[in-house]
Amino acid sequence: MTADGLRRLFGRFFADRGHVVLPSAGLIPHHPAAPLFTNAGMNQFLPYFLGEEPAPYARVTTAQKCVRVMGKHDDIENIGRSKRHLTFFEMLGNFSFGDYFKPGAIAYAWELITEGFGFDPGRLWVTVHESDHEALDLWLELSDVPRERIQKMGADNFWEMGETGPCGPCSEIYFDKGPAYGRDGGPAHGSDERFAEFWNLVFMQYDRQADGSLPPLPKQNIDTGAGFERCLCLVQNVDSVFDTDLLVPLVTAAQEVTGVPLGRSPELDTSLRILADHARSMTFLINDGVFPSNEDRGYVLRRIIRRAVRRAYSSMGVQRMVTATMVDAVVAQMAPAYPELAKNADYVKTVVEREEASFRQTLDRGLNLLETAISAGATQVGGDVAFQLHDTFGFPIEVTREVAAERGITVDQAGFHAAMAEQRRRAQESARKGDASQNPNVDAYRSLLDHYGPTVFVGDGDEAATVAATVLGVLPGQDTSHVELVLDTTPFYAEGGGQVGDTGGISTETGLARVVGTTRGAPGLTRHVAVMERGTITPGQEAQATIDKERRDAIRRNHTGTHLLHWALREVLGQHVKQQGSLVAPDELRFDFSHFSAMTAAEVAKVEELVNAEVLTNSRVEVREMSRAEAERAGAVAFFGEKYGDVVRVLDAGPHSRELCGGTHVRALGQIGPLKIVKEESVASNTRRVYALTGLGALRRVHDEEATLARAAGLLKAQPEEVPERIESLLSQRKALDEELRLFRTKVATAEASTLAAAAVDGAVVARRDGFDPDGLRALAQAVRAADPGLRAVVLMGSPDGQRVSLVASVRPGEVAADLLKDAAKAVGGGAGGKGDLAQAGGRDAAGLDAALEAVNVLLGLDGA
Repeated sequence: MTADGLRRLFGRFFADRGHVVLPSAGLIPHHPAAPLFTNAGMNQFLPYFLGEEPAPYARVTTAQKCVRVMGKHDDIENIGRSKRHLTFFEMLGNFSFGDYFKPGAIAYAWELITEGFGFDPGRLWVTVHESDHEALDLWLELSDVPRERIQKMGADNFWEMGETGPCGPCSEIYFDKGPAYGRDGGPAHGSDERFAEFWNLVFMQYDRQADGSLPPLPKQNIDTGAGFERCLCLVQNVDSVFDTDLLVPLVTAAQEVTGVPLGRSPELDTSLRILADHARSMTFLINDGVFPSNEDRGYVLRRIIRRAVRRAYSSMGVQRMVTATMVDAVVAQMAPAYPELAKNADYVKTVVEREEASFRQTLDRGLNLLETAISAGATQVGGDVAFQLHDTFGFPIEVTREVAAERGITVDQAGFHAAMAEQRRRAQESARKGDASQNPNVDAYRSLLDHYGPTVFVGDGDEAATVAATVLGVLPGQDTSHVELVLDTTPFYAEGGGQVGDTGGISTETGLARVVGTTRGAPGLTRHVAVMERGTITPGQEAQATIDKERRDAIRRNHTGTHLLHWALREVLGQHVKQQGSLVAPDELRFDFSHFSAMTAAEVAKVEELVNAEVLTNSRVEVREMSRAEAERAGAVAFFGEKYGDVVRVLDAGPHSRELCGGTHVRALGQIGPLKIVKEESVASNTRRVYALTGLGALRRVHDEEATLARAAGLLKAQPEEVPERIESLLSQRKALDEELRLFRTKVATAEASTLAAAAVDGAVVARRDGFDPDGLRALAQAVRAADPGLRAVVLMGSPDGQRVSLVASVRPGEVAADLLKDAAKAVGGGAGGKGDLAQAGGRDAAGLDAALEAVNVLLGLDGA
């Protein structure tokens, strides 16, 4: 049975028994209780298991892609050495949400593995939790497993999601691979290699309380997981998961791209299997939206890629790039089950190639530093060295630890983490410079929130520029010129989600305050930071709260424009583009997004064209509230870095853009006006930023550019449309004049060179020549040597402008010219280096030229000449 056949068999078996077949969820889970990566089939069903949402189906089956690296389960150290561990794997599962329970789960599992998988019942073992007598009895009743092959286990057979919440006993199924694989004794006492665990049935029946008590859940659930690759290994009767038809093609691709065959040595075989395994992880992670970085998921991906590259480069001596070829092999093997891989293959290869190229640039130097630290006879790599490898050369600490382990030594991880913590402390301290200290009103805001509840925001409609409100609190500001006001109701939007807070005014019978900023004093409580214009305002007064409508309208245009910009970027650059941050202000919008290269002028133009075409449709902008699950099913764009509640706000900006958003927006796309991108730049690895203007700001930008063009045309005495041609003509003339100047300087230098060569003293020319730029001075020195090849040294120096200094030295082949300039360069406030027979240096102090000349004369023994 092939891998694809086994996957189909599993799904068809449960579909025939009333299960809804659902596709695999992505590797980036969204639920707050989920781990860093999807690491089990149940992750996507957490809201149902936790009772947060009603399950739309009573029973479900999936083949779920999973990654287990960095977390409760981290198998990376075992990869390539173990016969069953993988960083990326698939989990086959069947789930019941309050439908069937232990009898159904046990009966289904036994029928499938004996009749579907064809496993010999005589080689199967089962474990149950020591307290779960019901499961033991059911196994005896519903299967052919004899009592002596059912073993009771402790904590390993009790599943829990956390310290509190759903939990329950579980039952695991094992296959006895035979005496050749180790000692007997069943799963409880025998060899791990002999007794291969391949399926876990979790009986979710309790709700653990903080006091440790275990009341039953209102509905009992089933969560099962069968390791696909482990099942395949047993079905195909092979020794290792790497010997299955699923992974053999990837190991073969690793051999071909490295030129290293299996069987040369155990360590090289391990490296080949690591390359095969890591290729799947990197391919699927990037396909699901993870970018290499130094934080969170991106760090894990970077670790995986660089670990594979280091293995290929230093363990197997491969000089050429390997990751893109491995991605091709993964796509060819896995795309039948996951078609999106073929669609995104070029993008995935671009990301891994860039990451590999970046790491290879520093790999040699990093390895040299590490080898130096190890060869010094140390028994441990110092924490400072490990930190330097991480910070300067891009070595994840795990890679350093792995290299050290290959040499039989350890890494001072405590020292490494201390250095990392110190770096973070300095960065945080730097970030805090200039920031105000913690607001002293925090306790007062919490008290107001507890007493009055959250502030009611009524500023989302066009009609809500001014509203009546009651003043709940008046607190001192961060300095004596400011106060902080709290109202029961407000039209002011509090800064959040990238959108700046509103400004405006709050007035009562006794005073007027000018609001200069709006933020959150506490979650749900709006703080109006204001300057008192006249009189006083006291708690309990009735107030009129008025936003700056013109400023708000500009912000709304930019915010809705940001949504269209995001949609257009995904259309032009690819669906991998995801928002990484934004700033929505009245005068501009700034949008950060994941992408691996600078945008071309054509791409920028296409994005602008798409956005403005949408604006011209004047489509409605509509807001709806719904559950997060409903929003995702409706295709709303959400991001793994964002936290969303159970009820979310979905914004449709026309027919194409649908995102989760809590900001303020225009009512129709035509209100945005034109959108113009004014700048695109890099802000971090694989993160780009665009700045754009909308409405009148975009028009003003166009007018300014037209004025600049008109001024340039006037200076060139040309029409605006003729400016590029006229500039090209001037550049051509400039190039011709530069060539004439070069020839003239060459003639002058030739004449001057003969004079200088004739004046040589003891085979050396040391002279000052001002007015030459560095290139001219170098050309003159070379001309002097050409005039008299027998000269032992030519040293010229001078200032082109009376301030800067240029120095050049030419010596016989095999000698080091820079040695003649080191002291001289210091005399003029500069430095010199290099190993060739021609060297240049510079300085900032022309007053030191005479001392520089004297220093060279002393070195050449000409000081008495």
